[in-house]
Amino acid sequence: MLEQKGILLESGTNELEIVEFEVANNKFCINVIKVKEIIQPIPVTFIPHAHPHVEGVIQLRGEVLPVVDMLKVLGISNGSYSAQQKYIVAEFNKQKVVFHVDNVTQIHRISWNAIEKPSDMYQGGSSQVIGVIKQNDSMILLLDFEKIMVDINPESGINVNSVRKLGERDRSEKKIVIAEDSPLLRKLLHDTMHEAGYVNLEFFENGQDAYDYLETLTQTNSAIEEHVQLVITDIEMPQMDGHHFTKKIKSHTELGKLPVIIFSSLITDDLRHKGESVGADEQISKPEIAELILTMDKLIL
Repeated sequence: MLEQKGILLESGTNELEIVEFEVANNKFCINVIKVKEIIQPIPVTFIPHAHPHVEGVIQLRGEVLPVVDMLKVLGISNGSYSAQQKYIVAEFNKQKVVFHVDNVTQIHRISWNAIEKPSDMYQGGSSQVIGVIKQNDSMILLLDFEKIMVDINPESGINVNSVRKLGERDRSEKKIVIAEDSPLLRKLLHDTMHEAGYVNLEFFENGQDAYDYLETLTQTNSAIEEHVQLVITDIEMPQMDGHHFTKKIKSHTELGKLPVIIFSSLITDDLRHKGESVGADEQISKPEIAELILTMDKLIL
């Protein structure tokens, strides 16, 4: 079991801890905050007609959890697991899941600005890689576990139907700045917010780019509220994470007037204090898009 007190870093430092693991001699990682525990493999119960990436389910302390075959997720068709194979038990987006990997090697503490965005040239439109970490002569790839799970179960993602139930409204005059590194989530947010009447959206792939944009707006002769009415940010992003981004906004003389919503798969009762400490006005867990829209309505009347 991972010790929670050892992984809860001070809020707003732009740092994270990652669990490094291997699949077919390749190095990948997952944010420690998502990891509940690492266990030895236990017998898996086959589930008929399950998604091809799902091996089956296991029972762990009374809970039935799906086991995801990372060899298949990564497109390694002829691979097999090593003798050191492990199960990574993770929790995010209000769901628990088990990732089957070759081995878990170590934990690193790094800065988000040391994580590079993958090049469009090699990542492709359907890549699960959202960051590249250089370690000596090797590289560790940060995977988009939310996308992996949405590919397996689309219902676990943002659902536009839940927004339609809120009814029609015209919020087109409201300018929203959104920092979200996942292309999939940016597309889903774009579509659902348009459905909700919010069409004046400015998307950025990380907190640094979004903050630079906001800072340029403060150099005009008009108040920041005339340009932007609300900021929405993810937490996990290369270059600058959402907590650090929020902290910089709230400590800025002009930008501090803007309401900030943290919209992340990492919003839990245990971690909510991190967003509170950097001044977030609201924190909402993905994929609760209807709750996000209602909160937007409340913050920008």
